[in-house]
Amino acid sequence: MTSIDQLRQKHDELRAQGLKLDLTRGKPSPEQLDLSNQMLTLPGEGDYRAADGTDLRNYGGPDGLEELRAIFGELLHIPTSQLLALDAVTLPIMHGTVVNALLNGRPDGDGPWRDVKNLTFLCPVPGYDRHFTICEALGIRMIPVPFVDGALDLETIRSLVASDSSIRGLWAVPMYANPSGYTLTEAEVRTLVEMPTAAPDFTLMWDNAYAVHHLTDDELPVIDVLALAAAAGHPDRPVVFASTSKITFAGGGVGFVGGSTATIEWIRKYSFARNIGPDKINQLRHVRFLKNADGVREHMRENRALLVPKFDAVLEILQARLGEAAVWTRPKGGYFISLEAGEGCATRAVALAKDAGIAVTAAGAPYPYGDDPKDSTIRIAPSFPSIDDLRVAIDGLCTCILLAQAEHAAA
Repeated sequence: MTSIDQLRQKHDELRAQGLKLDLTRGKPSPEQLDLSNQMLTLPGEGDYRAADGTDLRNYGGPDGLEELRAIFGELLHIPTSQLLALDAVTLPIMHGTVVNALLNGRPDGDGPWRDVKNLTFLCPVPGYDRHFTICEALGIRMIPVPFVDGALDLETIRSLVASDSSIRGLWAVPMYANPSGYTLTEAEVRTLVEMPTAAPDFTLMWDNAYAVHHLTDDELPVIDVLALAAAAGHPDRPVVFASTSKITFAGGGVGFVGGSTATIEWIRKYSFARNIGPDKINQLRHVRFLKNADGVREHMRENRALLVPKFDAVLEILQARLGEAAVWTRPKGGYFISLEAGEGCATRAVALAKDAGIAVTAAGAPYPYGDDPKDSTIRIAPSFPSIDDLRVAIDGLCTCILLAQAEHAAA
């Protein structure tokens, strides 16, 4: 067993290297972005008309390009007429959806959410920090719901939504969730769409950000949440979000939102108020590059070939350096690995890593208000660094975790 003095010496050696390594956000690597470089020449001079002949250089087309909606509708199991292609990313669409509910209420609701005392969202944790930021910025109370034995705590969720009408939403990343990599089963999805709720307009904020981001040959199918919700008698409950941000160019792609017919009409109202139409030339660029749903799948397999060696390297180093000193996920898709460093150790480990020039997402970020009650979870994003830099960063992070554990034990 390595002593605390030996670990401190290793950390000093790390600091002396002058590292500048980044494990913070799940950004595509330059090599992944290169896979989409053909888009920089598209759609090309003279190519600016939709399939129906519409001149896409002009205003209009508030729903987004139908050809692109058809491609992603097939991938997401959403009818083209119930899927909108709006902003370049989904965060403003999600934010706008919540704001519109605050101001105007949901289609199946009892009035504006701003009139709901102690308006609350449920947040399965660990989860996506940007979801929590939206709620915090808009003054929405959040209740964290930890996973139990590695599965969604449906018993607690059912109990809370059945008894408390202030609970109007639940954030969900149904496939390869950030950061755990967890994928909901069909049984879990059925429970979420069927369960009785005290609030008539309880909403599933269904962020399917990683629907096609597989890391194995076992490409899990997308569950048709809209069909299941309609069959359960709650067609308006899910609002589905997705984007091309980790498919083509991050921040320069297309964000989608889908839902029931009533939900889509409701979204159209506020979308038209703020924007006369999306960037349809960019959407045409995506159609020309991706071509169809199979084109998206093949493109993502090329991405997978670049990502898998990085995930494998992280898992190999964690096992070699940490062994039973920590636990971590082995995701089958998505962009993250979630690591439990031990109670009371995450904040210190991240600070030690920062001091050594290794940037890691802030401890607590995967929890509402940045408050991890066990101070244990560390989110690892392997995608952006080169594999050589990644190996150095993960090995260094392991040293920091072991040192934090040793300090905690000695305190």
